[in-house]
Amino acid sequence: MAWMAWTWPTAIFFGVIAMLLLTFTVLAIKFPETPRTGVLRIETTRGDRLFITLLGSAFINLAWLGLVGDNQPYALGVCLVYALAVFRWV
Repeated sequence: MAWMAWTWPTAIFFGVIAMLLLTFTVLAIKFPETPRTGVLRIETTRGDRLFITLLGSAFINLAWLGLVGDNQPYALGVCLVYALAVFRWV
């Protein structure tokens, strides 16, 4: 698998995604929830909000790379604020 250029940041990224999926699966089993309607006027569950957060974070990071270029850790801060907003209001 050397051709894939696995680095520690890549492994951490996929590890965090796997942990999030596992955590949300356990939460769904232990604490089932009913969908709620937020500012988007669509019914969403925790899993839906996680997906929206991951997708939006990918776009935030791509835009950051294209517009700013450096200081990618600051994009992580923007993504965290975005994630908090999605889980609070969507």
